[in-house]
Amino acid sequence: MYSGDKGGGARRAGPSVSGRSLYHAIGHSQRGKESLGSGDHREDHMITIAPLTSEDREAWEDLFRAYIAFYERVAPQEVYDRAWREFREGRRMHALVAHLDGKLVGITHFLVHPSTSALTDVCYLQDLFTAPEARGNGVARALIDAVAGWARDRGCERVYWHTRESNATARRLYDQVAVNRGFIQYQLPL
Repeated sequence: MYSGDKGGGARRAGPSVSGRSLYHAIGHSQRGKESLGSGDHREDHMITIAPLTSEDREAWEDLFRAYIAFYERVAPQEVYDRAWREFREGRRMHALVAHLDGKLVGITHFLVHPSTSALTDVCYLQDLFTAPEARGNGVARALIDAVAGWARDRGCERVYWHTRESNATARRLYDQVAVNRGFIQYQLPL
């Protein structure tokens, strides 16, 4: 999982869209101008978190491809098509997107599953990615907060995710918003 974000915040908005919760985050990591690392500075901005819409397909896929590339993987087009169908169906896998001043700049994918060590389901935040030009504006924090709110509304006990140990940029944010329980993930390809 990668975000590169630091700061910002989110507030839960009351309305729902098509029976799904809609989250808005308004904020920035600090007052006034904020450096984006390229010499650019942003004034105050607005982050909006919402479910995917059909209009999001191209920008969502661009960000998902960048996420896959960040982890040095390659996925065939069928993976993106299947994920899109699942997200639009909204039963097994879910997605939220972040718009910064109206432009789609962040994505998160998540799912709910039972846990042998909990009385309720848990939420796995599988993917999180913020466009490089939007990092440092609180986008990833707002997406995490929105997933947490979504999971809380559905009675989940916790939200959890994985990242590479070497992903120091993202881990700076994760260490602020969650607890690292020290688990190591193993995979057995089938």
